[in-house]
Amino acid sequence: MSYTARVLIVEDEPKIAQILVDFLGMHDYSTEVIADGLLVVDLVKQSPPDFIILDVMLPGKDGLTICKEIRQFSNIPILMLTARVEEIDRLMGLGFGADDYVCKPFSAREVVARVTTILRRTHQFSNTNEHCLCFKNIKVTPALHQCIVNGKELALTPIEFRLLTALIKKPGRVLSRDQLMDTCYTDQRIVSARTIDSHMKNLRQKLSDAAQGEELIQAVYGVGYKV
Repeated sequence: MSYTARVLIVEDEPKIAQILVDFLGMHDYSTEVIADGLLVVDLVKQSPPDFIILDVMLPGKDGLTICKEIRQFSNIPILMLTARVEEIDRLMGLGFGADDYVCKPFSAREVVARVTTILRRTHQFSNTNEHCLCFKNIKVTPALHQCIVNGKELALTPIEFRLLTALIKKPGRVLSRDQLMDTCYTDQRIVSARTIDSHMKNLRQKLSDAAQGEELIQAVYGVGYKV
């Protein structure tokens, strides 16, 4: 599967937010909308998106302040939306750490194009499945043998990493123990189903701990496992 970048839309005008959701969805981005400025920073810390579209004028906390706070702990690409056309506001937005800005009213197609361009430039997104794989709050980068859960790196053994990668490549599909054996042991060694179950038990526990108790891998009795 190709990795679907997740875009957080911080916008308190429902019509504008929906337009962005629709157009980003048409280009295979997944989206999440939040309208309250006070909730943004904590959300980004708990579940970092790949990209943030951030309105300047928000209830609770303005976008420039949010951008500045996010930049204290993350380099997630940020595109500012503003109805202010004065050059000083644009410069302030970029000076606070934003990657780009768009003035309202805007073309939704232009916003999508900016998102794609910035993600490519910052190496946060690739259309190749060798780059990143994603399921909920899990990001797996096979080339780096890296697993990120809720923004934090999770240490996995090589077998655990292969198991997780195999499952995330086919979300919703049940993989049998035999299929998982073939994926994890390419040298055709003979491995019992109990060995797979043992590795899977350890992997599920690590993911559960990292995801604060959420069950990310499900066991399907008599068949195998799925995410």
